[in-house]
Formats: sequence, C-alpha cells, structure tokens
Amino acid sequence: MSDQGVQKDPDDWTTGDEPMTGAQRSYLETLAREAGEQVPDDLTKAGASKLIDELQRKTGRGRSDERDG
Repeated sequence: MSDQGVQKDPDDWTTGDEPMTGAQRSYLETLAREAGEQVPDDLTKAGASKLIDELQRKTGRGRSDERDG
C-alpha cells in the first residue's frame, strides 16, 4: 500500500502559490551552491519544488538521497 511513486504536479497544489517553506529554502540553497546557481527570494512552494527537481538533476542528487538521510 505504497503511493510513494505517485506525486501530484506542483501546479495542481492548493497551497502552491504560498511562499516556499524554510525546509525548501534550506535544501535549495544547498543544491544551488553545488550547482553554482542562485535561489530567487520570491519562490512559491510550487516554484521551489520545480527548482529542486531541476537542481537535483543538475547535481546528480535525487530521490534516493532522501531515503539515505
């Protein structure tokens, strides 16, 4: 009974327009530093999620890392 592989599109989130969370900002700052990029200050939750996905691909980090930490 595991739905871990099913994710809702961030564009469909009811809270997607709210400001990103502290956890999202922290993780984005880590990923952005590794990727040599900047994190915009005004990201929404949905925007932060999309940028996390993009930077995970760019840095080679991914979902499997989340299980290890």
